Amino acid sequence: MQRDRLYLLRPGFEDPAYPGRTFYCWHCALMEGVLASFPELASRLVVERIAWPRPRRPVVELLGEENQSLPLLVLADGETSPHQTGTHEGRAFIADKDKILAALSERHGFPDPHP
Repeated sequence: MQRDRLYLLRPGFEDPAYPGRTFYCWHCALMEGVLASFPELASRLVVERIAWPRPRRPVVELLGEENQSLPLLVLADGETSPHQTGTHEGRAFIADKDKILAALSERHGFPDPHP
């Protein structure tokens, strides 16, 4: 993997625990808004939108069953960040919305969120 990869949930999913309702992940929607606001910066990332049901195969293949909560920023091979929340087989990742936003600013030049 040569570039940072941001995994987001595709909006409009259903949760069997809430029959007849459709959802979006608000943390992922926040990331979508940031990406849409700065498309030239977003093009520096690989963004993958995946289905809600688990197992989330693209993430599991990289980080194992225990690390499939989204949004998730997987750093490029060999990269680290002071914002990372974990590693799996040497691959660093960030699984916290605020830390992802901080890493997008630090690593890719996105503006900082206003405090």
